[in-house]
Amino acid sequence: MATSWMDSPEGYGRVSRAFHWGMAILFAWQFAGAILFVSIGDSALTRFVGGTHFDMGFTLFVLVLLRGGWGLLNMGHRPPHQGTAGKAAVAGHLLLYGMMIFIPGIALLRQYGTGDAFSPWGIPLMPHRGTKIEWMMAPANLLHYWLGFALLAVVVGHSAMVLLHRVLWREDVISRMTRGRDAPDAVQRPAALR
Repeated sequence: MATSWMDSPEGYGRVSRAFHWGMAILFAWQFAGAILFVSIGDSALTRFVGGTHFDMGFTLFVLVLLRGGWGLLNMGHRPPHQGTAGKAAVAGHLLLYGMMIFIPGIALLRQYGTGDAFSPWGIPLMPHRGTKIEWMMAPANLLHYWLGFALLAVVVGHSAMVLLHRVLWREDVISRMTRGRDAPDAVQRPAALR
């Protein structure tokens, strides 16, 4: 089967796979910076990895919006999620998308609330105002840090489910996101487990 740019019931197309793996790399960088800061504190390594946190967070926010739009465009073409496990997969993906939008969203709201200029990757996005708006800063001050680690836990759970599909249910769902289709030698789960 030739790999398409669009998604299909057999697997994800090139664009969806590029979004998935590109964002996975960027999130790994974000999480590495946070873990370094928590574990070793302020250091040259932490500043190197974490120094792009704001720019990378903005980039991920834009990418998740684009990815969500692409997903909606392809909704009727994507691999089906059947049965109870399928409903759980849909719920898990909705949780991931919601967190990937909410967490950087409240960080951007906080950034605006500080009154400081914000120019991700040198692109002027928010001008310097010099006055703070406390209510805009409050949600991120309270939640951004903890929700970031909660997102990491959800991502680890997402990865663990891929392994469970392969090992426990003998279903090679990872190939849908690597090759764009199920592996031809994948053993499908019995209908009772779907």
